[in-house]
Amino acid sequence: MARFAVRMEVDLPADMDPGAKADLLAREKAWSQQWQRSGEWVSIWRCVGEYANLSIFEVRDNEQLHEILWGLPLFPYMTMQVTPLATHPSDIHA
Repeated sequence: MARFAVRMEVDLPADMDPGAKADLLAREKAWSQQWQRSGEWVSIWRCVGEYANLSIFEVRDNEQLHEILWGLPLFPYMTMQVTPLATHPSDIHA
């Protein structure tokens, strides 16, 4: 299994149709919660004061992470920073 931290920043158009926006956000929530329930999307944290989150993924490989991220309905409106993670030798939980 591979672990990643992914920072996602969202930039929706200011003039987006409210109905289209509501639909997009509902689909985004459903997609992300599906992966959270399956265990691959381990946690999601809001970045205070920003339309952004920091999420932790534990996935089979890079391809699975790619599939999850590209499947996000908000993907076209996101900027992402993906950081591969490794266990730290000082981690008492490792």
